[in-house]
Amino acid sequence: MTETRTPLFTPVLVGGCIIIMIGFAIRASFGVFQIPIAEEFGWLRTEFSFAIAIQNLAWGIGQPIFGALAEKFGDRRAIIVGALFYATGLVLSSYAVTPGAHQWLEILVGFGVAGTGFGVILAVVGRAASDKNRSVAMGIATAAGSAGQVIGAPFAEFLLGFMQWQQVFMVFAALILLALFALPMMRSPQPVSRTELEGSMGQNLLKAFRDPSYSLIFFGFFSCGYQLAFITAHFPAFVTEMCGAIDPSGTLAAIGVSTTSSLGALAISLIGLTNIAGTIFAGWLGNRYSRKYLLAGIYTGRTLIAAAFILMPITPTSVVLFSFAMGSLWLATVPLTAGLVAHIYGLRNMGTLYGIVFFSHQLGSFLGVWLGGRMYDIYGDYTAVWWVGVGVGEFSAIVHLPVREKPLTVAA
Repeated sequence: MTETRTPLFTPVLVGGCIIIMIGFAIRASFGVFQIPIAEEFGWLRTEFSFAIAIQNLAWGIGQPIFGALAEKFGDRRAIIVGALFYATGLVLSSYAVTPGAHQWLEILVGFGVAGTGFGVILAVVGRAASDKNRSVAMGIATAAGSAGQVIGAPFAEFLLGFMQWQQVFMVFAALILLALFALPMMRSPQPVSRTELEGSMGQNLLKAFRDPSYSLIFFGFFSCGYQLAFITAHFPAFVTEMCGAIDPSGTLAAIGVSTTSSLGALAISLIGLTNIAGTIFAGWLGNRYSRKYLLAGIYTGRTLIAAAFILMPITPTSVVLFSFAMGSLWLATVPLTAGLVAHIYGLRNMGTLYGIVFFSHQLGSFLGVWLGGRMYDIYGDYTAVWWVGVGVGEFSAIVHLPVREKPLTVAA
């Protein structure tokens, strides 16, 4: 009876949404800085792309570390450390004048994203939610990241209108520290299941590593990172160059933007906007249907959307349509993957186990961002790397099908 009276919108969920929204607003804006930074210093596209790729890789490495720190020393302490990494990386990056310095400093930013992102926050939200509301709650927390994406790129574009990019980085550093005012709400109960409390962290991790389903989930998350990071980092520049400076159909004026550069920022915002509903809906479906089949369907949908977009003429209209379609599936994999890990392996070490799975996501992010810049410098366009994303998307759709979607019991 108590289960049915447990509210969905707990203080933990609200606080987690605030932190994720601000953190992801900043992260989603980095693609907007690609052209200004490259033009100021005369860098190749590969050099800036490699910096963002390193950021994504550091995020992936840091995710299980911060998950373990949260489980060992407390969620809020881990989030504070993450925010300090984030702010420090942004401030120091604003003084970087060489590609090497910028790339090394993105390690700090990546660790900051890890400490304030999905791995830690979703574990807290998952523990605080009831079994009935858990999947939806994680979907809402994930959608908060999309809400940040809605405002992040346009806000960065707005600030760049009267600030240098270095000053915008300073503003962002202050914002991520302000997000810590939501920490008093982040008080989550510890898991109380007798099964989950049996065994040490090492024993629980070893059980997961021996389970073939965990490996399938790990490899399946790779394409999600590849596609999301490539589009976030390169789509604004891709749109600017593919659509050109002339808009004979008048689509730009019709949707309220004046240049193709603004269209690129708008595209990232539209993806985030439509994903708010898409991610919450995915979380709702995860409470009712098989998560592995939902994940396979989402990856298949992404593959078809990406293939159709690159095969058609690239116009402002097609960019808007692609943004709406891809956005509906953008982060929908996150609550389902996190929910699948929690369902099979329990809540006690969910932060660490999901963090390790998320490392695969970030390996894909690293490859998507770096390969995008590398292929652009070699071929002068993004076509080849786009088709790689189509292929790995279908791989992820297939690899989820054999997952054994049952709780892994503790050996006697």
